[in-house]
Amino acid sequence: MTASTCFATEGLTKRFPRVTALDALTVSAGTGVTGLVGANGAGKSTLIKILLGLAAPTAGRASVLGMDAITQGPQIRRAVGYMPEHDCLPPDMSATEFVVHMARMSGLPRTAARERAADTLRHVGLQEERYRPIGGYSTGMRQRVKLAQALVHDPKLIFLDEPTNGLDPQGRDEMLALIRRIGTEFGISVLVTSHLLGELERVCDHVIVIDGGRLLRSSAIREFTRTTQAVAIEVEDGLESLAERLGRMGEAVAVQGRLLTVQVPPDADPARTFDAVRDAVCDLDLHLVRLEQRRGRIEDVFKENTVKDPAPKEPAV
Repeated sequence: MTASTCFATEGLTKRFPRVTALDALTVSAGTGVTGLVGANGAGKSTLIKILLGLAAPTAGRASVLGMDAITQGPQIRRAVGYMPEHDCLPPDMSATEFVVHMARMSGLPRTAARERAADTLRHVGLQEERYRPIGGYSTGMRQRVKLAQALVHDPKLIFLDEPTNGLDPQGRDEMLALIRRIGTEFGISVLVTSHLLGELERVCDHVIVIDGGRLLRSSAIREFTRTTQAVAIEVEDGLESLAERLGRMGEAVAVQGRLLTVQVPPDADPARTFDAVRDAVCDLDLHLVRLEQRRGRIEDVFKENTVKDPAPKEPAV
C-alpha cells in the first residue's frame, strides 16, 4: 500500500449462512473522491463495515490508511469519519449537542469539540438551526447532521454510505456539492456509495463498480465518460423516417426513446456518419435538435457484464 492509497483489499470475502456479500474482492483507492457503485445488495455496506473494523471477513485482507482492518479497527475509526446510511440520530438532542458529543467521543477536549462542532455545522449549512432538537429536522437537515459528525474530528478519510437517500432533487444537488467541497477544499479523501449512477459521475475522481460482491471495474471517471464510437441524434419529429433512411444507407441504427443511435465501426471515422446524418436530415426536411458523439456511462459496465455473464447470481447483502 502506497502513501497515496486510502484503502486496499486483497481477495476480500464475506460469507453469511445464505449469501455471499463479498467474493474475492481485490481493489484499492487513492486520494480524492472515490465512488463505490452497485445495486442495492451489491456488498457496498458490508465492505465499509469491514474497512472500519466492525465486521470480520471470511477470507482475504483489507487495510485503511496503512492500518490492518482486522487488527487495528479502533485506530482506523479514530482516523476515519463515517456517515451511515440509516437514520441513527437522537431526536431529543440538538445538532450542536450531538456533534459536540461525537467530537468528544473522538478524543477532542471540550473547548476544541465545541469550536469544531460550530465550524463543521456551519460548513454543512446548519448554522441557524443547530440549536433545535433533531427530531424536528427535515430529511435533508438530518443528513447534514450525519455528515457533520463524520467530519468533526478532522479525519483523513470519510466513508459516506448512500448520503443522498431520501433527498429531493435540490437536496441531492446540495449534498453532492458538499461532498465535492470536502474532497477539494477540505483536502479530505472520500469514499461515497450510491446506487444512483449519475450522482457519482458528477462528483467522483475514481469509481469502483461491484455487483454481487465481485469487482466489475475500477477506473478514473474520465475512463468511464470518454467518447465512444456511437453517435446520438435527436429530431423534433420524424425519428422513424430518419432511422429507416440511415438504415438503407448501411448505418447500424437503434431507436432508444427520443434518441436515435448510430454505431460507428471501430476503424471508421465518426465524421462520415455525421455527414450522412446531416444529408438525411436535410433530405427529409427534419428539425435537428441534437447530434453528438456519445460518451460512456457507468451504467454501461452493468450492461456489458449482463451480456458476458447472463447466468443468475447468488443474492448478496
